[in-house]
Formats: sequence, structure tokens, C-alpha cells
Amino acid sequence: MCGSDQAIVIKGSKCSSGVVPEATENNPRPNLSSDAIINLDHGDPTMFESYWRKVGNACTVMFMGYQSLSYFANPKNLCWFLEPKLEEEIKKLHDVVGNATVEGYHIVVGTGSSQLIQAVLYALSDPLNEPNPISVVSAAPYYSSYPEVTDFVRSGLYKWAGDAHNFDKDGSYIEMVTSPNNPDGFIREPIVNRAQGMLVHDLAYYWPQYTPITGPADYDIMLFTVSKCTGHAGSRIGWALVKDINVARKMVKFIEINTIGVSKEAQQRAAKILEVISDSCSQTVRLPESDNFFEYGQHLLTERWKKLREIVRCNKLFTLPKFHPQHCNFTGDFAEAHPAFAWMRCKEDVDCEKLFRGHKILTRSGKRFGSDPKCVRISMVSRDEEFDLFVKRLSTVQGIANGN
Repeated sequence: MCGSDQAIVIKGSKCSSGVVPEATENNPRPNLSSDAIINLDHGDPTMFESYWRKVGNACTVMFMGYQSLSYFANPKNLCWFLEPKLEEEIKKLHDVVGNATVEGYHIVVGTGSSQLIQAVLYALSDPLNEPNPISVVSAAPYYSSYPEVTDFVRSGLYKWAGDAHNFDKDGSYIEMVTSPNNPDGFIREPIVNRAQGMLVHDLAYYWPQYTPITGPADYDIMLFTVSKCTGHAGSRIGWALVKDINVARKMVKFIEINTIGVSKEAQQRAAKILEVISDSCSQTVRLPESDNFFEYGQHLLTERWKKLREIVRCNKLFTLPKFHPQHCNFTGDFAEAHPAFAWMRCKEDVDCEKLFRGHKILTRSGKRFGSDPKCVRISMVSRDEEFDLFVKRLSTVQGIANGN
């Protein structure tokens, strides 16, 4: 039904600044005014806050003043700053979910996947001793940060070369394969497919809440991040699974020079969180107060996508990607993908980002992804209050577009 009875009511007092206030212990769900600016440009995964509040103190980690003084976590390990507990929990979680093979891989921890991207570009390009920078490509629409991360320091080793579909140069290259893709959520394969190519698979969203897990990934280089897996973006922890020991060693060297390792406190917290998630998926260990984390996230995103698709169907101004059901080995059921972002296209010849900005909705333009300005990326993982107000306001965009 497309009637007015489907409008979402937002409760709460006025916020004079129009900016979403930060959640606090006493006010976990801050009030949002009806005219607040909704920032859905970033993929800030605050949607998962509701789950972690239910878990309570199960993830609490305490540090004494004498702990974590040394730079070294395990001097005998190739990644000498990787905390053994985090390594253990990473392996266990991949085994529980079944989304990646860990046997025969070296684990490299980084300050989020952003640092790991820089580390892997260095690790792959430095040994080649090419006279010109190695081209880095990705198929459009590609992750909007790839161009900036690649060219920010103006490295002589590598440079951004744009859309993989248009890459026609000879010689070595690095292709970033993001699957499920950011921004559109589709499963990706390499595009260029040449013998001189080096592939990096960015699998930040290959988790059951976003997409069916059809089998364990076993690519040469795979990147993951706590922020998209658990929602703890502020902890800044990511990890790479790397087959080639020389590539892993080069990545470790980059991180050593860049930041002299990764925070032990952040790693210990991440390890505890991953442990709680693994336990939540177990029928024997599950905490009484915690649901299966991935099923919880899948349910939230399924409901959000259902609401969004209904509004889009009614207003007829926008289109959304369609995903075919696939069998998920983790859940044992057939399911559609419910990505962390909505890749929305405006049917009219307008700049979609500007259109939304006029309704106090901040999105990220398709131009940032090497695509059409008629497209925008919209975060689906904000807090309930922001998402509900966005869906309600989207109906207003429809009314104005139709001249009502």
C-alpha cells in the first residue's frame, strides 16, 4: 500500500542545531528534530549500537597500567605487532561464518582497511622496480576512496588509473576487486584479466548481514575490517589474509614504518568483540542476553530495505538495484543481499546529490564513484531515528518532484 497510513512517525524534542547529537549512556537514542540534517554520506555503522547495548558488559576489556608497554606482541610472528588473541579470534570467526579460508594464509593487522590498502599497494609495486608508477584500477562504480588513497602521497610506485573497464595499457597493474561492491552491493569478479595483473580482493562486506555467504573466499590477498563486520568503526582495526609470505612481509614493513604497528588496546578490544560474535553464533556457547549477531543485523537490514523499496516503488522517481536470492551457507536459507548502502538512481536528468541536499539529506554523488551524477550512495547503517526520518522525507522528495 502507498497510502498516508504508511508514514513513519518520529518522536522527540527539537534540536536547535539540526545536527544529530551523540548518543550517551543516559540518552542512548538521542532525539532528532523533524528538520534535522540527515548525514547518510558516510557509512558510519551506528545501526549496530542497539545490539551491543543488549550485550552489555560482555565485551568489557580492562587494562592495567603496566600492560601493553612493549611495541611487540609476538616477536616470533611475521606480523610481530599482531596480538595472538586477535589472530585466534579472526581465524575462529572466519571458520564459524565460512566466508574465507584462513589455512595457509598470513594475517596482517592494520589500522582499519584504509592502512591495509596503502600497505598492499606498496607491497605489490615496490619489488617490480618499474620505471613508471604501476596503474591501480577498479571497475566503476568503484569505492570512492580508492582514487584518494592511491594518489594522496603522490607515490612514485603506483598511481590511480580509473575505471577497470577502460584500462587499455600494457604492463603490470593492480586491480581492486570489491565484493560485495561498495557502492552498489553486487558480487564482483576481476575485469581486466591479464597475466601481468595483481588482484586485491576487498571483502569488507562479505558478511551474512549484507549478503548470502556462498562459500569461503580463497583469493591471494583479502581485506576485512572490524568496522563493517561488527560496527566498531572507531576501533580502527582491519586485517588482511595474504598467501604470499613476501607480500605479507612487505605489508608488515609498511605498517612498521607508517605507525610502528597497531594499537594493542584496540586489538584486544576487537578480539573480545569477535569472540562474543562467534559465541553468539554457537548453540552451545551463546550468551543468554545475546542473539546471533549476524541474524540480528540481517533482520534489521531486511526491514530497512523493505521500507525503502516500498517508498521507491510508490514515488516512481528513483530506482534501486535488484538482487537475486542465493543460498547462504551460513544461514542455510535462500536470501537476497541487503547491502550497507543503497545505490539509488534518479530517473530524471538531475543531479541526485543536489536534489537530496535540498531536502537536508546528505548523500555521496555517483561522480565520486566514477559513475553518473544521477546516482547517489545512501548509507543504510545509520541509527533508527536517522533512517526512519530519511524514509519519511523521501516521500516529500517524491511529492515535490511531481509538483504536488
